[in-house]
Amino acid sequence: MPTLARAVAAIERGIDQNLHIGAQLYVSREGVTIADDAIGEARAGVPLRPDHLMLWMSSCKPITATAIAQMWERGRLGLDDPVTRFIPEFRANGKDRVTIRHVLTHTAGFPGAAYHWSADSWDKIIAQICDAPLEAGWIPGRQSGYHVASAWYVLAEIVRRLGGKPYPQYVRREILEPLGMSDSWIGMPREQYRAYGDRIVGMHVGALPRSKPQAYGADWDSPYRFWSGSEEACTLCRPGGSAWGPARELGKFYEALLAGGRGVITPQTVSAISARHTVGMHDRTFNYALDRGLGVVIDSKRHGAGASWYGTRCSPRALGHAGAWSSVGFADPEYQLAVVLVFNGMTSMAPAKNDQRVVATLDALYEDLGIGD
Repeated sequence: MPTLARAVAAIERGIDQNLHIGAQLYVSREGVTIADDAIGEARAGVPLRPDHLMLWMSSCKPITATAIAQMWERGRLGLDDPVTRFIPEFRANGKDRVTIRHVLTHTAGFPGAAYHWSADSWDKIIAQICDAPLEAGWIPGRQSGYHVASAWYVLAEIVRRLGGKPYPQYVRREILEPLGMSDSWIGMPREQYRAYGDRIVGMHVGALPRSKPQAYGADWDSPYRFWSGSEEACTLCRPGGSAWGPARELGKFYEALLAGGRGVITPQTVSAISARHTVGMHDRTFNYALDRGLGVVIDSKRHGAGASWYGTRCSPRALGHAGAWSSVGFADPEYQLAVVLVFNGMTSMAPAKNDQRVVATLDALYEDLGIGD
């Protein structure tokens, strides 16, 4: 097995720069594990382990997209069906033309609805999104803007209504368990949270002038501090950003995509997800262009440094998703490579520093493996 000395050194430099106190790195090639590493600390004085459960943030979004893809395969929906076919109340305020494809590609037009993760009930959040208008001048499919939370509630609500069970139960039974992701959750049962105990690792503030990053506190702008690792944070289901699990298990998800879906979805559906459904569209939220598949971002480095989510050495076919200033997971079919990198320091105070540490680590990884340009 190749050693990943350069990649590990890049993670350790981030520790020295107060960006995080630890990180998990999972790498496999052609289905063979190359690295299942934990570097640094989970919390002060506690070494980070590969079996610790970390917060994936938006790196979990492709899992929700896969749940929709299953419904598509089973003939329960069409990608160009209007959302109102499944959620009639969604038609309020001009949203009747929004399709499932629009929602998956962030071209739907309601990125600001339910923007902040909250402790409100599921039904209340769905009602807020249904009542929200399209942004002024937005023509669905013609403009792009990252829907941080709203699109994923809509997709998960469609899955809930078609699947006949709460979204956390559906995704657990139909995706996570079949792929062997036994310690991965999007909405964790309370008894399971208590059983995990110290295996759950909360997020920390990075890039601040302290000797080490500081754990997020109650003074931050969320009533339940979804990043904290608290019982409330882990048990609330937020389908676009509240997944917890070891990096190795998100790696299993990308290994499944590389292997044609492993029975969770078909190879044809993997191909559909991985195709470029939007190309070079300027994203209003990020203020740069991204190429998007169905619920995933396809390698977009040609659009600029900010769009280099998977580093500068990945192939143009790489696909996956990043999580807010803290994580990234992707598959690179050209090299049959699955990679998941999760930091326990969120650099929301200095997002450019997160871009730098991610690119530095991933480029070092490709160099360690002797692949990429």
